Amino acid sequence: MIVLVKILQVILALSVLIIFHEFGHFFWARVFGIRVDKFFLFFDAGGFKLFSFKIGETEYGMGWLPLGGYCKIAGMIDESMDTEHLKTEPQPWEFRSKPAWQRLLVMSGGVLNNFILAVGLFVAILAIWGKNYIPNTNPVYVNELGYDMGFRTGDRILYFDDYAPEDFMDLQSDLARRRAAKATVLRGTDTLDIYIDQALIGDVLNTPGMFDIAMPFYVDSVMASSPNSALLKGDRIVGVLGEDTPYLQDAQKVLRAHPGESLPLTVIRGGDSLSVGVQVDSSGMLGVFFVNTYLKHRDYTLAQAIPAGCSWAWESVAGYLRDLRLVATPSTGAYKSVGSFVAIGQVFPSSWNWHQFLYILALLSIMLGVMNLLPIPALDGGHIVFCLYEIFTRRKPSDKFLMAAQMVGMVLLLLLMFVAFGNDIMRLLR
Repeated sequence: MIVLVKILQVILALSVLIIFHEFGHFFWARVFGIRVDKFFLFFDAGGFKLFSFKIGETEYGMGWLPLGGYCKIAGMIDESMDTEHLKTEPQPWEFRSKPAWQRLLVMSGGVLNNFILAVGLFVAILAIWGKNYIPNTNPVYVNELGYDMGFRTGDRILYFDDYAPEDFMDLQSDLARRRAAKATVLRGTDTLDIYIDQALIGDVLNTPGMFDIAMPFYVDSVMASSPNSALLKGDRIVGVLGEDTPYLQDAQKVLRAHPGESLPLTVIRGGDSLSVGVQVDSSGMLGVFFVNTYLKHRDYTLAQAIPAGCSWAWESVAGYLRDLRLVATPSTGAYKSVGSFVAIGQVFPSSWNWHQFLYILALLSIMLGVMNLLPIPALDGGHIVFCLYEIFTRRKPSDKFLMAAQMVGMVLLLLLMFVAFGNDIMRLLR
């Protein structure tokens, strides 16, 4: 059932993204009187399609191959490599007959729609649910990678180079994206500089949980099904089986090593230190809810959500551009984080949650928009570059050149897909 839920979320997300993106091209093409021959969700490879219907001169339908979609614009050299129109004189309703500035808008429409969709989703999320955040005023709990890099549990991170992180949940991505050479931390009462080994930046991207919150284990409540009713609200667990566990993560490590056993806990209750016997379940848990005193929440009115949503989208674009810079730098190893639809499926929750779904959809829309702006001939960015070249030089690239460029772009995209699927396979094997 979990796999089915994830598959349905991936299909729905891809469908929304494709329709919005391709409608951007469709809209501007129709504004300028350009004929659109086909508008398809998914590819009808080999001429096979699930269904189609025609309205006016445009065929609308759904293909069988869920790897994208397309809007076939008359008189345009695109990924279909259809060159039949080149054998006839340009017609007034064809893409190639229009001035460069109009073609530029047609090719930019898909990316523009991706960014509009992301802004709209961020605004909706803020207006409906508000936003959770953790201020970067809290100590970190580091994993093995963080320890090897020089960080210690209890450190408070002040700066990455000259940048002061604001949201605790972005610490790991900030470190990787900015390729920080130095981290300034507060350790006890001392301020220290930690110099970052740049060869480990790729590991930072591919190792989740490098910076967690060093959170004291305060009991909020005990589940009705839990046998551990001896624990009370406000208890702080500071030891398990005689071992000091100052933080929640320390206690979890010991508990998971003793599933199904009865263990003594050291608990601070009021001003007293007590020993409380508990039963650990088969998954190494106590069946209690803990207090997260660090998580903050902010609600937004619609008027507040609009500028905040725009800012959130802009920050997401900037962050993804930094990700691409890392991927394009082989020495960082960031290319190992590139994934295909398998990787996309992993980021969706195992149960349906509209808040998380819309948030992931907004991020994917940002990713699709930025990716399509890359100056690769088979992508919108390649067409945009050619239009800009024509506008500034008043020289139009030849059809022969455009065909060759399109072929090069397709090869580059196939290589990227090969890397993405290869990474997914390796992750599954591991």
